[in-house]
Amino acid sequence: MEALLVSIGVVALGEMGDKTQLLAILLAAKFRRPVPIILGILVATLVNHAFAGFVGDWVAKALGPDVLRWVIGASFMAMAGWMLIPDKVDSEAAGGKQRFGVFGTTVVAFFLAEMGDKTQIATVALAARYTDLISVVAGTTIGMMLANVPAVFLGDTIAKRVSMPLVHGIAAVIFAALGLLTLFNVGHLF
Repeated sequence: MEALLVSIGVVALGEMGDKTQLLAILLAAKFRRPVPIILGILVATLVNHAFAGFVGDWVAKALGPDVLRWVIGASFMAMAGWMLIPDKVDSEAAGGKQRFGVFGTTVVAFFLAEMGDKTQIATVALAARYTDLISVVAGTTIGMMLANVPAVFLGDTIAKRVSMPLVHGIAAVIFAALGLLTLFNVGHLF
């Protein structure tokens, strides 16, 4: 349960103001069809985060517990710093031409935008930290959906009312806390 809840919280906060959330707003403004956009985000996230989860699980098995603790702790600390750097949407990821329909365009754009993104790296680190791969992937996917579904429906309104630097600061503190807890070998957060 801890892996699920931490994964949801970390990714939901980490996704606020992220380039994929900005991409969700752009796709919603361009296509004005929320259901295929939301389904596309879900499919792209599941595939991307499942892959990232398997990588994290493999890393955990390959490195051993002592090395892994330092790698994960350092990764979470790096993520804390990275959270303080605002994202911009890549123009290619926004999908200039609609070749695959709204759903297909969203799947391709989100999958590509998530490659090497903060939330994908966080999924790798979370999967390496926790042994429950399914809970981590489910949690990171739920976190992505919690951040992106409202963006599809309320994008401009949310962007005007929520302080992104504050949200990024809170997410950075959470990543730093996870890093320190891992480095000091604290087994459970709750």
